[in-house]
Amino acid sequence: MKERQQMVDKHYPVLSVSKQCDLLEIHRSGLYYSPVAERMENLMLMRLIDEQYYKTPFYGLRKVTAWLQSQGHKVNKKRVKRLMDLIGWQTIFRKPRTTIAAQNHKVYPYLLKNLPIERANQVWAMDISYVPMKTGFMYLTAIIDLHSRYVVHWSLSNTMTAEWCAEVLKEAIIEHGTPAIFNTDQGSQFTSEVFTKVLLEHNIQISMDGKGRAIDNIFIERLWRSVKYEDIYLKCYEDGLTLYQGMKAYFKFYNQERLHQSLDYETPAMRYGAGGLTSIAA
Repeated sequence: MKERQQMVDKHYPVLSVSKQCDLLEIHRSGLYYSPVAERMENLMLMRLIDEQYYKTPFYGLRKVTAWLQSQGHKVNKKRVKRLMDLIGWQTIFRKPRTTIAAQNHKVYPYLLKNLPIERANQVWAMDISYVPMKTGFMYLTAIIDLHSRYVVHWSLSNTMTAEWCAEVLKEAIIEHGTPAIFNTDQGSQFTSEVFTKVLLEHNIQISMDGKGRAIDNIFIERLWRSVKYEDIYLKCYEDGLTLYQGMKAYFKFYNQERLHQSLDYETPAMRYGAGGLTSIAA
């Protein structure tokens, strides 16, 4: 992967960085980020905690700690809290530090309650999820169209910065245009001026989940469950390059081939319509 990274010329006038990365089959984030290193024992615990989240998302720190101890792991609450923060555990009634907005950031109201979502590009949603690997971990972010469940854009990184999220949003807008409403949680990345400025400049209404209400963003939570149980947990990727290639193949399958019962057994690309087909052709 390092050899491919060195082949990218950020000042090359003919091809953009994005195009060079595409030709070399690496993601832009691969230029700057490598998997986060962690002790093997902690990686194993993080994988267990991540899987348990989809079974008991209502567990808080004490119950997660007790559950791990009942499985024979010698852990205390301080250690478990650090690992829960790293994977971004979002208890329905309380969220970890990584999803709490900074005090000086403006929080916008939740606009989706009782709102009929009837067309593509009416509402997009974005979230970040932890991805386990054999020798570390990374973070995966995705933007989905709620009407069609179509993944309009995704990216990998080893940090959850506002700049990274804003860049992913800009790329999604370039590829698919603008939605009427954009929904996120109250994480500091999404409440930051760097991120909200992109939305405001494109006249996109900003919607944010209620504090501690992970269920408000249920559609993208279902996406994380699908991608992990159908791909990531089964393959346990070795490094950032194989993870990128695996995610590229999975999201192509998810958009174009995977039938959804909630969509009357259509694929997201079929429901998304012309916008999705244009992206696929590109």
